[in-house]
Amino acid sequence: MTDQTAGTPADRRLFDDGGHRTDAGFVVRVPVRWSDMDVYQHINHARMVTLLEEARIPWLFYDDKPTAPLRKGCLVADLHVKYQGQIRHDESPISVTMHVEKLRAVDFTVGYEVRPFGAPADSKPAVVASTQLVSFDIDTQRPRRMTPEEKAYLTSFIRS
Repeated sequence: MTDQTAGTPADRRLFDDGGHRTDAGFVVRVPVRWSDMDVYQHINHARMVTLLEEARIPWLFYDDKPTAPLRKGCLVADLHVKYQGQIRHDESPISVTMHVEKLRAVDFTVGYEVRPFGAPADSKPAVVASTQLVSFDIDTQRPRRMTPEEKAYLTSFIRS
């Protein structure tokens, strides 16, 4: 079975929300699992990093995206996470807004804003983060230049 709106077999999707473009970037609702929380019922730091990774998948790696070739090689070179508020397990699914902060020939930096379920899109995010991703050629074990199509897609998410 194929989801005709995304071009990705439905059984290969990470979760139901394939995300959508807004003026602020690309927004995905990511479910929080019971195992994602700590003893205080907050999302554990390591799990927050995983949730950010899961949010990137529909934005960058689904078959219908010009950046889908990055699935074959994309490395995390740098990661920063800043907590400005709490997110609890019962505030799921979290809303993750992603945009491009910096774009170069072989790498780009993704900015994230994470809000609990139901929070207004213009409210202060509970979490802000960034990840520098490097386009990588697995065969040569070297960074690779992104294609014009990849760069054009990513450029469309740079905030002015």
